[in-house]
Amino acid sequence: MITTVKRAIFPGSFDPLTHGHLDIIKRSSPIFDEIVVAVLNNADKHPMFSVEERCEMISEVLPTVDTGECRILVDSFSGLTADFAKRVNATAIVRGIRAVSDYEYELRMALMNRRLEPSIETVFLMAGEEYSYVSSTLMKQVFELGGRVEGLIPELVEARMREKLSR
Repeated sequence: MITTVKRAIFPGSFDPLTHGHLDIIKRSSPIFDEIVVAVLNNADKHPMFSVEERCEMISEVLPTVDTGECRILVDSFSGLTADFAKRVNATAIVRGIRAVSDYEYELRMALMNRRLEPSIETVFLMAGEEYSYVSSTLMKQVFELGGRVEGLIPELVEARMREKLSR
């Protein structure tokens, strides 16, 4: 009997990783055997952390997330999400949606990904209510202006942000 692994990717900048991201990973884990957290290398976004730093932080925080039997991997990529998904033999792309504005953007991306790779589905998960307003961009802005982000990003990530800001 041949068994196929249900593998998904969860792509994003994760700059920084938030509890909203972790919530999507946790809630999508019962659906898949493996999820690849795919860190996008996009220098145009002027990231706070390098791709390597983001991958390292995600790998350090993931053991705190209950993902049951689902194996979580961390990787990085540049270019098209659909190409990366195909390269790692994923059958799905997981995306979190916080608001109607996210849906409009994500729908366009899902339709383009389907056109590029028809065998790969996009799975949308609604953000948990407590994270429906949390974005990496907002967390960076609030943090850089001295606001409190406790409970919205992992403590390890907040400590690394503090280190970056003090340099």
